[in-house]
Amino acid sequence: MTAVVFPLLVYRMTHSPLLTALISVCDIAPYPVFALFAGTLADRVNRRRLMITCDLVNALLLGSIPLSSLLHALTLAQIYIVGLLSATAFVWFDAANFGAVPALVGRRRLIAANSALWTASTMTDIVGPSLAGLCIVLVGPAITISADSASYLLSALSLALIPRAFNQLRHREGTRSWLRSSMSDIREGLHFLWQHALVRTLTLLGIGCALTAGAVQGLLVVYGIHALGLTTTDPRIGLLFGAGATGALVSNLLLPVLVKNVAVGRITMVGLLLNLLLLVAVALAPTFLTGMLCYGLWLGCNHLVNINGISLRQIVTPDHLQSRVNASARMVMVAANPLGAALGGILAEQTTVRISLLIMASGVALSLFLSWFSPLWLVQTPKGVEQEERGGSHAMQP
Repeated sequence: MTAVVFPLLVYRMTHSPLLTALISVCDIAPYPVFALFAGTLADRVNRRRLMITCDLVNALLLGSIPLSSLLHALTLAQIYIVGLLSATAFVWFDAANFGAVPALVGRRRLIAANSALWTASTMTDIVGPSLAGLCIVLVGPAITISADSASYLLSALSLALIPRAFNQLRHREGTRSWLRSSMSDIREGLHFLWQHALVRTLTLLGIGCALTAGAVQGLLVVYGIHALGLTTTDPRIGLLFGAGATGALVSNLLLPVLVKNVAVGRITMVGLLLNLLLLVAVALAPTFLTGMLCYGLWLGCNHLVNINGISLRQIVTPDHLQSRVNASARMVMVAANPLGAALGGILAEQTTVRISLLIMASGVALSLFLSWFSPLWLVQTPKGVEQEERGGSHAMQP
């Protein structure tokens, strides 16, 4: 719901495509700044406690938006600050989460588990934006944020009730300072990321996709208004976000089926090709229905490529490196996301939102081009995962 409301609030206050796109920059910018340290900390401390703390911080931050609105004190600066701090808290949560899931379910069940988790999350993403569109009309956008604030409290409670450990705690070095040991841990994680061929390839290809995705998602509200003829009070804006979540849901359900029969490298390459074609269709869509359908399919393909890469990265990474390696890989890709949002906003102000989307499609086009010169065609599904999906009993080697 916040993903719908924040851009809408900014656009209502400014009527600026650039400033509207920049709220997405605030949502993403903390990742490249804090990811390395967040991954190091999450591999050292109790991941459960770290995640719960981040949830409680987010509940307080988002709760300040409806409170300020009721007091008639809500400003553009507060929206940007809350967006920035909320995204910062998410970085630390996300780093812990990457390590927690493999620790809870085991490597052989990781793709199936990620599919189930992302499916549940995406179902909420489908309902949330649609409810946001309705709530915006009934109670206003700022008050709508209170629902997301409450959801973070529910998340904290849910995490507290999980009985199993989220990680194997490491022994702290008694002779080195925290900074020196952290820098050593960071180097270890980056070394694994670069030396492992599969992790390195997927990370490099993800940069171009993230550049394009930043522009598309940063301009989605502007796209709905300028290209599809919606108004700022039209509840169909929520349906546009919901269509993307529906596409992501389908990709979540599809991935465990695909890995049984298709090499994971080819899943990524076909996903990149469809990503490019569908984004062109989004930019040229003549009606709301066509644009909504194409956007949903585009986000589904984009999500399929992303979750395929995340799952494989978790499978091949040892437990004591999980948070560092995954946070580092995400940091590299996410760094391209706010750049894409900013470039997309600038291009939309100088040209049109449709032309901006066509130009920003060059990011995924570059990833697709590079993939043809990589060994990705030869990357097969790890045998242990394939056997688990087919009911096998052999444990996958780390």
